[in-house]
Amino acid sequence: MSLLESIDKNKLPGHIAIIMDGNGRWAKQKGSMRIFGHKNAVTSVREAIEGCAELGVKYLTLYAFSTENWRRPQEEVNALMELLVYTVRSEVSELNKNNITLLTIGDTNSLPEVCQRELKEAIEITKNNSRLVVVIALSYSGRWEITKAAQKIALDVQAGKLNPEEIDEQKFNSYLTTAALPDPELLIRTSGELRISNFLLWQIAYTELYITNTLWPDFRKKDLYEAIINYQKRERRFGKISEQVANQ
Repeated sequence: MSLLESIDKNKLPGHIAIIMDGNGRWAKQKGSMRIFGHKNAVTSVREAIEGCAELGVKYLTLYAFSTENWRRPQEEVNALMELLVYTVRSEVSELNKNNITLLTIGDTNSLPEVCQRELKEAIEITKNNSRLVVVIALSYSGRWEITKAAQKIALDVQAGKLNPEEIDEQKFNSYLTTAALPDPELLIRTSGELRISNFLLWQIAYTELYITNTLWPDFRKKDLYEAIINYQKRERRFGKISEQVANQ
């Protein structure tokens, strides 16, 4: 039985998030500059999107550029921004043809204007699609998002729009950039690193983690299938015991 045939289509994670790590190490192994790894990672992004769409996964969030990544050498940052513009421009028609919506989360106002324009145009073009929602996290970090939500809540309380007693998990969640999205059920991290790198800190409270040693530029559909198969073997209890879950 193939990997694809081993997947139970009735138990798919509705939302998969991926920390795309290992581009620099992959390039170094090839004796090339880091940007070579980033360029080759575009194929991996395409494979992940196609794999999720073909299976029937409804949401895919990709960690593309963190707020901490601005600290990288300026030459690398500039090359990444140029690659972002090129990739969005070249892929938007394919996304639209395949009924896929593109969204972003993060401090996108900090991106170069040309990046902002390309992203806004792609989001507008694909906004009515319904097969799969692809969310690109750009200039994003979990702490940044939570801090911004707290600031907005404080301003609403100060303005008399919100009573402090109304603030619960659901209310706080409504102030996050991901308010319209379900929490991820599966988080995949490539390159074997055992950390979550400030990604979706609020949202992954009960997310299943899957770590693969595969470097991101080598990630293909089979790697996605392996992660989903591993996920489907787990028991998700959400604080309950096994007997309670079995009796639901």
